[in-house]
Amino acid sequence: MIDRGAPGADAAAAPRRAPLLITAELPQGLHDWANGLRRAHYPPERNRLPAHVTLFHALPPSAEGEVRRLLGDMARRRAPEAQVIGLMDLGHGTAFALDSPGMVDIHAELAERLHGLIQQRDDRDLRLHITIQKKVPRAQAQALQQVLAASFVPRSFRFHGLALAHWRDELWQQAQFYAFRG
Repeated sequence: MIDRGAPGADAAAAPRRAPLLITAELPQGLHDWANGLRRAHYPPERNRLPAHVTLFHALPPSAEGEVRRLLGDMARRRAPEAQVIGLMDLGHGTAFALDSPGMVDIHAELAERLHGLIQQRDDRDLRLHITIQKKVPRAQAQALQQVLAASFVPRSFRFHGLALAHWRDELWQQAQFYAFRG
C-alpha cells in the first residue's frame, strides 16, 4: 500500500521521466496485517515498500494524463470484493494469493485501454497477490510457508481504491490515490 497521507499529493514533485505504477489498495486492517508480516519476514535491507498489490509495474511517464483519467473513471465503481485464498510460493519468497474477479476485470479493462503502453512483465495473466517475503533462501521461504499454512484462515475484503505512483530512487512515490466511490 502506498502512503495515503496526502490524497491528491502534488505530482509535480516527481520527475516526469519516472515510470508509473498502478496498485490496488488494501483496506487499512488488511494492510496493517500484511505489512506486519512483511516487516517480520522480508529481508530488512530490501524491504523498502509497504504491503501492496501491484497491477502494473512500469507504464511510460508520457501516459500519465491518460492513466489519471482512467483511474478516476475506475474509482467511480463499487469497490471490488476480494478474498485472501492461500499462500503463493514465489520460489525464494512467499505471498498471499488473492481472488477478486472484479479486480481482474478492472485490470483487463485498463490493459485494453492502455494497449501498446504495457511492458512485457504486465502483459500476461494477472496473479493478484501480496508479497510478504522475497529474495530469501528457498529453505527459508518453505519454512515460512509451512508456519503460515498451519494457521491460515481466508479473509474477505473489498479493495479500498487504486493508486498511481512514480518509481524514483528505488521507491514508489504516490502521485494520486483514487478511492472507490460506487
